[in-house]
Amino acid sequence: MEVKLDSDNFKAEVVESPIPVLVDFWAEWCMPCHAIAPAVAEIAEKYKGRLKVGKLNVDDHPQIASDYHVVSIPNLKIFKSGKIVDELIGTMPKTELVKHVEKHL
Repeated sequence: MEVKLDSDNFKAEVVESPIPVLVDFWAEWCMPCHAIAPAVAEIAEKYKGRLKVGKLNVDDHPQIASDYHVVSIPNLKIFKSGKIVDELIGTMPKTELVKHVEKHL
């Protein structure tokens, strides 16, 4: 299950999470974001309990996107202990995304 992230819950859900978090920085108008969304959703289900997956709409929360230097979307960042440990920009096959996720579990 994916968590809808916003300015009210970002710190608790991502920075203070006891498990790694994959954050999908996206926007409604971004077609590549929609293209990778099914893979992100599948990863959320497959790794439930070991990985949290959150989605943050950059149009709704530009300050958070700016704070984490998101200049291009889709932008997927993996957080561990509140720190960014990996970043993927643009579309990619699900297998590539899984490789990055599994490195941090």
